[in-house]
Amino acid sequence: MPRSIRQIIEQADEFARRFEDFEPDAANIEHAEALAVLRRSALARYQAEAVLAEAVQAARRQGLSWAAIGSALGTSGEAARQRYRASA
Repeated sequence: MPRSIRQIIEQADEFARRFEDFEPDAANIEHAEALAVLRRSALARYQAEAVLAEAVQAARRQGLSWAAIGSALGTSGEAARQRYRASA
């Protein structure tokens, strides 16, 4: 189900808070570096999704078609519309 920009940003903020508050314990120290890389990657992905959703919203305000947006994103216009219409 498509998420709104507000939902994406709230989720990114929650991941940022969890990342900043994380304290490794004995159970996960052995894999601390791998876990840290995963957390940083997840945070970066959610931040990128927020930026992308805002870019789609701006493109729609400027009159770009879903076909043009989909092409720029490497997908079909219909797939782009289904994914981002709630945020546009």
